[in-house]
Amino acid sequence: MANQCVASMLALALLLGTFAAIPTGVQSIGVCYGVNGNNLPSASQVVQLYQANNIGLMRIYFPDANALNALSGTGIGLIMDVANTDLGSIASSPSAAATWVQTNIQAFPGVNFRYIAVGNEVSGSDTNSILPAMQNIHNSLAGAGLGHIKVSTAVQSDVTQGFPPSQGTFSQGYMGPIAQYLQSTGAPLLANIYPYFAYIDNPSQIDINYALFTSQGTVVQDGSNAYQNLFDALVDTMYSALENAGAGSVEIVVSESGWPSAGGTAATTGNAQTYNQNLINHVGQGTPKRPGAIETYIFEMFNENQKPGAATEQHFGLFNPNQSPAYPINF
Repeated sequence: MANQCVASMLALALLLGTFAAIPTGVQSIGVCYGVNGNNLPSASQVVQLYQANNIGLMRIYFPDANALNALSGTGIGLIMDVANTDLGSIASSPSAAATWVQTNIQAFPGVNFRYIAVGNEVSGSDTNSILPAMQNIHNSLAGAGLGHIKVSTAVQSDVTQGFPPSQGTFSQGYMGPIAQYLQSTGAPLLANIYPYFAYIDNPSQIDINYALFTSQGTVVQDGSNAYQNLFDALVDTMYSALENAGAGSVEIVVSESGWPSAGGTAATTGNAQTYNQNLINHVGQGTPKRPGAIETYIFEMFNENQKPGAATEQHFGLFNPNQSPAYPINF
């Protein structure tokens, strides 16, 4: 009977398309909002869906005027990206940065901007533009009286190397100066943390339970720190890298994390539900190295049918384009 009751409750949640409310005052979980689809709801409908499900944080990947207008007055906290294609011009021109800030931030005084992500997973020679672009955006915000909006960049786990987590260092030379700059401004490092990709890249050495938060005990013992899940290990490797770069006071905001429900290895609805539910349940407690809530953004709000790349890229959504849940989740 109990199992039937639970099943009925899950079915009802799926039918209603409602997620349980985040407890008042807890703002550690957000959801990324991408628009690579030809069948997605309007921005105003999307914002209403966030509100209906008490999702208090959002990330968008470019200055989307429709989204910004819809967010105005809602109080939803926002990460907004500077598109990678704009880094070069903003890095080389303080006036271009000032124009960007004026057009995309000052023009939307009702939006609760939290962080500006100057580039997302930037690679190659474009990495040379990250720090000067961050500096120019930061200075433009400060000059406009908006210094409370923190400026960072979003990186993936492969900017670090080392095992166990306490041995983490930055594998990319450009990261040290960025880390030190973040420490000087009090901004966090935005990190895209994906146990899914770590697992599928090395399934012979990584147990899927370690990736899904379902291991029954310690998998990696690192001094006094015991790791039962890969998410914590990846985050703490990043923290160790920050410490080794002389930026130990920099906090990490997990700007993306998720698991696909279709399209590839281990990409099932069950695994996606397990990972994301366990992620939500876990981030309030922090990692072995850094206890305390980790601000985390789930990737992503919708399955996007035009997202390029591997087939899994189109199947990370918590919701279908018709706004029904892809699977039940309790925030």
